[in-house]
Amino acid sequence: MGAKCYNCGKGVMYGHNVSHAKNRTRKIFKPNLHSARVFVDGSYKRVKLCTKCLRQLRGQKNVNKKEVSVQPQDAPVLAA
Repeated sequence: MGAKCYNCGKGVMYGHNVSHAKNRTRKIFKPNLHSARVFVDGSYKRVKLCTKCLRQLRGQKNVNKKEVSVQPQDAPVLAA
């Protein structure tokens, strides 16, 4: 699965560090992923979610800290 959010698909991005002298060196921007136990298709599954998705899913209902209900990447989650 790698460094990708299960819900939104946010992944690694590439760019440059730019010094004062405009020297450019490669930089990798990684998403802030956290492991969460989610309810998917009738069973619990351990997946990696970015913090934005984790906060949005926890805010929807009264759920435990590490247990949220999520749909796979194809379906929209925030249809409240």
